[in-house]
Amino acid sequence: MSLSITLATTLVRVGITQNFFWTWLEVWSVAYPVAIICILIYRPFVSKLTIVVVNKFKQ
Repeated sequence: MSLSITLATTLVRVGITQNFFWTWLEVWSVAYPVAIICILIYRPFVSKLTIVVVNKFKQ
């Protein structure tokens, strides 16, 4: 997911330039670890919230 998002945003922001691939790779190398850390932090909360919401709809 971070790969495609950074590809699209880099393309919009920079355009197709001679060093597009390296610019995009630099942006992605920052975005990927941030995405992994966010998943590790937010996933337990979102999983619990999903269970609560599903149980509310079952009632």
